This record gives sequence, C-alpha cells and structure tokens, in this order.
Amino acid sequence: MKRNLLKLTAAVFVLASTQVLAQSDSSYFEEEIDWSLYDDVGFADESAKRLCSPKLEGQSPAKLISLGYDFQGPYALTAGQINDANGDAINDPSTSDQEMTVNSTTGIRAGFNVPVVGNNNILWQMGANYWESSYQYAETPTSSDNPLHQTLSENGLRTTGISTTIFKPLDEKSFILFQGSADLSGTYGAALMPMEYLKYSAAAIWGRRPTEKKQWGVGLARTYRAGELNYIPVILYNSTDAMNKWGAEVLFPARAHVRRTINPRNMLFFGYELEGQSYRLYENLPGFDIRDEDLEIRRGEARIRAIYEFSLKDFVWMSIQAGYRVNYRYDVDRLVDGVEIYRAFGLLRDDAYAQINGLGNPFYISVSVNLVSP
Repeated sequence: MKRNLLKLTAAVFVLASTQVLAQSDSSYFEEEIDWSLYDDVGFADESAKRLCSPKLEGQSPAKLISLGYDFQGPYALTAGQINDANGDAINDPSTSDQEMTVNSTTGIRAGFNVPVVGNNNILWQMGANYWESSYQYAETPTSSDNPLHQTLSENGLRTTGISTTIFKPLDEKSFILFQGSADLSGTYGAALMPMEYLKYSAAAIWGRRPTEKKQWGVGLARTYRAGELNYIPVILYNSTDAMNKWGAEVLFPARAHVRRTINPRNMLFFGYELEGQSYRLYENLPGFDIRDEDLEIRRGEARIRAIYEFSLKDFVWMSIQAGYRVNYRYDVDRLVDGVEIYRAFGLLRDDAYAQINGLGNPFYISVSVNLVSP
C-alpha cells in the first residue's frame, strides 16, 4: 500500500506539472501558502520597481508539513435505491432507503508544501496531500444490505493529490494569485485507480494589498467543494487590527474565520470551512460491477468549528479543532460516456441522480502536528 501510494504521488506530480495550470482540481486554496520562504526576494529593493509582498502582518503561520487525525462521532447514514441510466433498480429494492448507524468515521490527513521559485517577479509553491475516511458501522454490512453501506464499510474513501500556488505581484499594491490542484479520489485501496479518474480544480484571483495589515481580492474558481463540479465567484479577505489581537482570514465561500491572537505563539479561530469531492466508486461489489457503472459519490459538507493553534517548541505547532459537521450532499451520480454531468448546483439539469442518500450531522474533532514557517 505504501509503495503504491508513493508511486501514485510521483505519477501525479509528473502529470500535474503539464496539466494542472491548464485545468486543475478540487479544493481551491486548500493548501497553506508559505510566503515567508521568500523573505529575501527583494520586494523592498529601492533600486528596483516596488512590488507588493504576499505576506500579511499578524496572519497565522503557514504549514510546511502537517500530519493529523480526523474523528467524527456517531450518525445515521441512509442509502437509497441505485438506479441505472433507464431508471431501473440495480440493487435489491428491499435495501432501498436503508438506514444504518455509523459509530465513527476516522482517517489520517497529511500534507506538505515546498517552494519552487522565488524572485521579484513571481513566487511559486508546490504541495501534496493524502486524506482518508474509514467508516466504522455499528453492525457490519453484508451482501444482503445496500451496496453503498458495503463499499463504505469495506473500502472507505481516499484522496491523494497535489496543488500548485503562484503569486504574481503587479505593482506596489496589486497582485494576481493562482491555485490549481489534481486529486485522485475514490474507494480505492491496494488496487489504485487509473490516472484517468483525476479531478482538476483551479482558482484565479486579482487582489489588492493597500496596507501591511489588509489584503483583498476577487476571482473565479472551478471547484468540487459542493461535491460536484461548479464554477463560482470567490472573494479573498485577510486583515489584522492595529493591536494585532483580532483579524480575519477569509476565502469565501470556501472558508471564513475570525482570528483571536492571544500572543504570537497562541491563536484561536472561529468560523467554518466547506469540504467536498467526487469519489469514484471503483471497487467491485457483490451482485454487480461498479466499475462498469461509472458511478461517483458527490460528497459536500460544511464544518462549523473552533480551532486552537499553538507552538509546542520553536516551529513545531499543534492544531486542535472541534465542531459540527453539516451534510450538504452525499448522493451518487452517473457519468455519461465517461463525462460527469454539469448540474450547476442542480439548476441546469433534470437528470436524476443514480442514488439519493442522507447523512446525519455529528460532532467531530481533528488534531494535527505541524512544522510551520519561521
């Protein structure tokens, strides 16, 4: 498994280097941006054209390496009938709208970011991440239960991907920010999915940095945050008050937090974040071959949370977050001739989903240890 994951990460890096700037993946600006690595690139050089800096006074430190664990408490998961393209049931109708209790959903979350280029004219960073969700049912699903319960219990969900971030200063107060990512998400395990199942997202923002304590911007994103492909406007806003005690870190609608700085080594955050992706149902299930059905789980959720981040020693920090996970979508959709249906939040298409499901909303906690920038 580890060897396969390493092979996947290397392959995705090679692929993304040629494709991600053209199209890119799911969680825009998901990765931290470590601008402190470029302190000496010469933005303040008086003999050269003055260009705005990407750094903002008072912001939380950027994470270079992160290793964490996510835990969700008990909730009910209702799995509906799975229909084929003609509307006929694929699974046994007796298992339709079957509710089962998930005692917990757990998984590792890991990521890292590295600088690639840093000079007066452009800053470029690359990152990679791995997330997993394992479903522990109160009663282990069997072949007589809904296939969705079976595949979640046996395989869980995983995401492996990379991201790239580019900051381009235009003048002393203006900039362009671009982020792209490519993710391989699905019910894969030791048998990895083909690279053709990669999902791409991207976001581009034009912004202003009027002072060292304020930064704002507007742009457009191609994203899977709501579980399915959407094109949406985005608003960037970061600020710190005059006393460096309160601030805001916002990339709407993806996330928004109010920051309370106790001191430079202890910070509190209150807000929310949207999480989501399209997961390929890849592993076969008893009774039918899911791989031949071109089915994907459209998972989207909001996490309302409080976060405490503090320094353990020097540049090693810990992050503890707790909150409430609110389900937005967990339905299964079908690809048509290998192409996903573009629904625009369900406003443009009348095509029925292959399966309509429901999730309860549990409390959750997430803990990570991070190596942050100086």
